[in-house]
Amino acid sequence: MREVQEMTFDFIVVGGGMAGICGAIAAARKGISTALIHNRPVLGGNASSEIRMHICGADHHMSVPNARETGVLEEILLENKRRNPEMVYPIFDAVLWEKVHFQENLTLYLNTHMTEVECQNMKITGIYAKQLTTEKTFHFIGTMFMDATGDGVLGAMAGAEFRVGREGRNQYGESLAPEQEDSFTMGSSLMFKARDMGHQVPFIKPFWANTYTEEQLKLRDHSNVSSGYWWIELGGGDQEIIRDGEEIRDELLKAVYGVWDHIKNGGDHGAGQMELDWVGFLPGKRESRRLIGDYVLTEKDCLEGTKFKDAIAYGGWPMDIHTVEGFLNETDNPTVWNQVNGIYSIPYRCLYSCNVENLFLGGRAISCSHVAFSSTRVMGTCAVAGQAAGTAAALAVKKAILPREVLSSIEELQQNLLKDDCYIPYVKNQDADDRARTAVVTASHWLEGCEPEQVINGVARTVGDETNCWRALIKDKPILELKLSEPLWIEELQITLDSNLSREITPSIDDTVLARQEFQPPSELIDRYEIDILLEGKIIEHQELRSMGQRLQRISLGCIRGDTVRVKAVSTYGSENAGIFEVRIY
Repeated sequence: MREVQEMTFDFIVVGGGMAGICGAIAAARKGISTALIHNRPVLGGNASSEIRMHICGADHHMSVPNARETGVLEEILLENKRRNPEMVYPIFDAVLWEKVHFQENLTLYLNTHMTEVECQNMKITGIYAKQLTTEKTFHFIGTMFMDATGDGVLGAMAGAEFRVGREGRNQYGESLAPEQEDSFTMGSSLMFKARDMGHQVPFIKPFWANTYTEEQLKLRDHSNVSSGYWWIELGGGDQEIIRDGEEIRDELLKAVYGVWDHIKNGGDHGAGQMELDWVGFLPGKRESRRLIGDYVLTEKDCLEGTKFKDAIAYGGWPMDIHTVEGFLNETDNPTVWNQVNGIYSIPYRCLYSCNVENLFLGGRAISCSHVAFSSTRVMGTCAVAGQAAGTAAALAVKKAILPREVLSSIEELQQNLLKDDCYIPYVKNQDADDRARTAVVTASHWLEGCEPEQVINGVARTVGDETNCWRALIKDKPILELKLSEPLWIEELQITLDSNLSREITPSIDDTVLARQEFQPPSELIDRYEIDILLEGKIIEHQELRSMGQRLQRISLGCIRGDTVRVKAVSTYGSENAGIFEVRIY
């Protein structure tokens, strides 16, 4: 019998989807030792090359302006835009691996499946996991844990309260809930990608594939034959998403090849030259367990935008409730898009277990009703909530407190998240260490409505009619200047650039989604810029910099005494205007 390797960490994240990635990176960057344990060979979960779903979020495919999620997710997606402009999925896998593998204080365990959870006095003390590629067995001992498994596996094994299925309408007063509670969940989908070969390509239908008619598919748009289709969805009714996962996968394969046979051989769909290039073998799950926290987000919160004092993230995707039994239900629309009112806040109380005292909740298993979950489940929302949970975990470890007790430090958590370029509705920068907040801000040029003083107004994105941004024509080589009230020792500048949060940058296999994207970093981003630190009118420090395609710029200065900071925009990635949302001075 092989020896068990014992590993100890401050924070252990199980599940390497977008929520787990963002949570683990956030915690590690706050200085606590972190492990990310993932049972697949690649990171990203539903966004990985194994499944290839969009990273959707509050912007709802560019239909809600200035709503794209920022923070660690934005950093990852912008890096992908710079390094992988043609959106090749295995390259995106490598971008994710690089971000995690080379992150200080973070240790990654791929192909590592959790097998056992140890608990004592309603706290998790450790987990056992088997690394399938090396046959190693690990015993992970931790202070804080995060369930980012998607299925709520860690929580369920630890005895955390959870819910499967739909609440009855009266439980939370939800008009979109069924009259009576039931165990139905949304189903899983299997995706495919096709390519144009430039000549006629036949398709021989496998004997095991299903057969579909145009009448059967009349409610399911299949006009785009380059990739598809989220509506090839099964499970959640008679077949349970977790218990019957292998059988669901088999039936999904029959459906995918049956749909492709219909496209190729069932009439003129313009697919004569198209050939299947890839078909997934790992279904993308939508819903299984939902873990219960101190607060359960509901339909009312999503529709009315409840203002929570402990808000730490936001959502905005519609309450996208899929029909029961998915593709088996040929008479109903595959989903109903119940629009929310702009964006809504997610409270911190949704991000920790109500009964397992050291368990954070991440991804689609956070504490929501079925109806609210139909909005929060998308990966952009999961990512920013995951970053909030990871940041809270670091705070809890450093203060030696439990996740619930972080509520007493909620303002500190919120300010930490804002500093890391997360957005929280109605919460502004009030960081006492940011000396830019009291500076006098001027500029050589600016556009109307984009005055220079907006870079210290506390909001680092456009919200409604408020631009919250300094903009000027790049041809003027505009200069922004922040004059401090007295000379200070300056260690770091933080500059938040305009990366056009109204444009979609998600990885995708859908040609129509990629066609509305830029195959480069966003044009609006400043590419080259210069900074000067001055003391009594004399330049003490001068740096010529490139943004490297990133929105958040952190410039370490060591320790320089100065009373003025100047930023000069030199070039963008294509836009006529240069834009800066925020400048911080530390």
